[in-house]
Amino acid sequence: MPGAAARVRSAVAGRISLLRSGRGPDGGVRHQGSQDGPRRDGEANANAYAKARQTRRGHPAPASAAGMAAADTGPAGAPTSAAAGGWTSPRTLAVWGPVGSPGRTTVAINLAAELAAQGSRVMLVDADSYGASVAASLGLLDESASFAQACRVADQGMLTAAELGRICTEVVFAGGTFSLLTGLTRSDRWPELRAAAVERVLQTALTMVDTVVIDCGFCLETDEELSYDTVAPRRNAATLTALGQADTIYAVGSADAIGLPRLIRALADLPEACAGADVQVVVNKVRKRAVGGTPLKALEQAWERFGPALPISHALPWDADVTARALLEGRLLQELAPDAPLRRAIRELCCAPVQTKQKTVVLNATARPGNTG
Repeated sequence: MPGAAARVRSAVAGRISLLRSGRGPDGGVRHQGSQDGPRRDGEANANAYAKARQTRRGHPAPASAAGMAAADTGPAGAPTSAAAGGWTSPRTLAVWGPVGSPGRTTVAINLAAELAAQGSRVMLVDADSYGASVAASLGLLDESASFAQACRVADQGMLTAAELGRICTEVVFAGGTFSLLTGLTRSDRWPELRAAAVERVLQTALTMVDTVVIDCGFCLETDEELSYDTVAPRRNAATLTALGQADTIYAVGSADAIGLPRLIRALADLPEACAGADVQVVVNKVRKRAVGGTPLKALEQAWERFGPALPISHALPWDADVTARALLEGRLLQELAPDAPLRRAIRELCCAPVQTKQKTVVLNATARPGNTG
């Protein structure tokens, strides 16, 4: 695929195997490497995560000299989280939506890239147990399912920040870098994503980066555990755990006669999975042909008629040509079409009002996954 090449480094033996090499349309080489994040042992991970969760839920964490020093500096001279995005503690963003391909993955990967371009340390996690597609969307040849690999290590009680850093893929582009945990290569591997292991992986990730962005699956059902007398394997455990850990949830739905009712019905089940999270409704693929001559007004009227409790927070325009090219070339919107309305709309999801006025110019990009499992 143009614009992408992959080198994967083994996390277990440190063995390097070349998967793919090549140059992008702009001459930039996509390559892969390891994650250079702070390295802490398991006890430090748990303490840092506890402090982060206390701060995010409105309870100030106890201050310490080491903690203040860590908050003022980042790895490799990276800006602090407060300077980059206006927040003062690690946060988790979940991108979720109902069945029907409303655009969850497109929003998730470009949201992670926009945050990274602002100077934030970001980790993107593909937690979709039905149809993981982040690696393919970025043009990476990945057969390791690094998220499942991290969950297996967490099940063994051996997951540390250093180990997770070796498992991660690092996606590098002209605007910055972000870490990536790739999704399942086969849908029948979903039992590897146990709820407890997923939670440990997300907790460890928060000790390494400022923001964790999770591409979630669509299904919120928990009925499968009712047929078991013991702890049951749950296919939706990764999604439910991710939503339960999220500080902000972007609920993405398609702006058409089918997608909008699906989103409204699914939102009725969402509060049970994400108590305390900030839910923002994102209506994607807004176009005149689907909703009428004045699409935004028509969407507002339809939304009021159905009567959901949450208002529409963001509307993303439909840009079939740009998204098709981005998927074909495995590139990000900000590098392929930095001035496209869709790219600007996604940037507004994560930017403070003053930051939305800034222009982020990206000329080319490289992507570098880091590991076979």
